[in-house]
Amino acid sequence: MLSFNYKKYNTILGWTAFLIALITYTLTLEPTVSYWDCGEYIATSVKLEVGHPPGAPLFQMMGAFFAMFTTDPSHIAMMVNFMSALASAFTILFLFWTITALAKKIVLKNNGEFTDGNGIAVLGSGLVGALAYTFSDSFWFSAVEAEVYAMSSFLMALLFWLALHWGEEMDKPRGNKWLLLMSFIVGLSFGVHILSLLVIPPIVFIYIYKRYPELNMKQFILSNIVAVLVLAFVFKFLFPYTLTFFSASELFFINTIGMPFNSGSIIAGIVLISLFYFGLKYTRKKKMFTTNLIILSVVFIMIGFHPG
Repeated sequence: MLSFNYKKYNTILGWTAFLIALITYTLTLEPTVSYWDCGEYIATSVKLEVGHPPGAPLFQMMGAFFAMFTTDPSHIAMMVNFMSALASAFTILFLFWTITALAKKIVLKNNGEFTDGNGIAVLGSGLVGALAYTFSDSFWFSAVEAEVYAMSSFLMALLFWLALHWGEEMDKPRGNKWLLLMSFIVGLSFGVHILSLLVIPPIVFIYIYKRYPELNMKQFILSNIVAVLVLAFVFKFLFPYTLTFFSASELFFINTIGMPFNSGSIIAGIVLISLFYFGLKYTRKKKMFTTNLIILSVVFIMIGFHPG
């Protein structure tokens, strides 16, 4: 048994790693525009303009928000750069908590108990791992400039940390709230960078190993196929076909019916909302809990996708 409050020190050391990262990135922040896409991202963020395809609208809206904190035009670039520094520091925070959560699972599985020595070792491994990533070249490089990779890394770290919580609580009452929150963040990630979607397969595996702890080779291969199919559904079906549906609806009601601009988008939105409403109502009435949860997850992805 532990003689100290592990949860308290886990929280304190996590925020300590966050502060170390934030101070490091702030002190080494790019004071102005750095090379490649950063100048475009800063300009389009501040003016809320359209960047290069496929775009990063959520990143640009956040950049506009951070740019509001200076009245000196020469500091605008630095403030948008600071957004990446802050996002990267939060990445380190959730990385620390992810490492300690996984390390604790390994200790409990191997030893069956969690002693003081185990607790110190787990906290130490979290701090070493998080700080090693803090000062790694590629991550540090993206943390001090206005590029999408810092915020994308933050969303990935947050998603996996939430997935671990879902794995612990999915069988408890209201435990699927973590899945809905993850779905919302997946939707938001479309507005930053699609790299965040690569966390979807690990999330699927967390669910599979929770339900089937011992997998044989055939089941493992099938699990990989399922994980890829879920990723393909979100990335190749839900995202592009939603845009296609809204686009086709807009063109039809403007060109064929002669209605004013945005009428097709409004009608498409009403159709989607109606389908989700009746789908949720029907599955709840018939007590189809898994189907209801899947529809709810898609709804939250769409909600997140809207501002993103």
